[in-house]
Amino acid sequence: QVQLVESGGGLVQAGGSLRLSCKASGNSFRFASMGWYRRAAPGKQRELVGAISLGGDTNYADSVKGRFTITRDNAKNMVYLSMAGLKPEDTAVYYCNSNIYGVNHWGKGTLVTVSA
Repeated sequence: QVQLVESGGGLVQAGGSLRLSCKASGNSFRFASMGWYRRAAPGKQRELVGAISLGGDTNYADSVKGRFTITRDNAKNMVYLSMAGLKPEDTAVYYCNSNIYGVNHWGKGTLVTVSA
């Protein structure tokens, strides 16, 4: 069983930066593809922000390309989402995701609020 715990959310002004962290429990982290998703409001669909493969390859949603960066530290079972140039439309609950052999696990999320 994988448990994911996000941290680092908060309130930031437009144009500011934040770094989200996700700590994964268990020994399977190094086999997992990791991703960050967000949900802008209750009832809205959760959308992919970006993902990082086992080998470190990344892909991002068009809306965050050039502003957000995903990294991972396999030795620490950590994945990070560095966000810069934040916009009010980035306001959302951000979720960490792991996918191990097709099985998804989710954290409880961390709220990011970007004020205009």
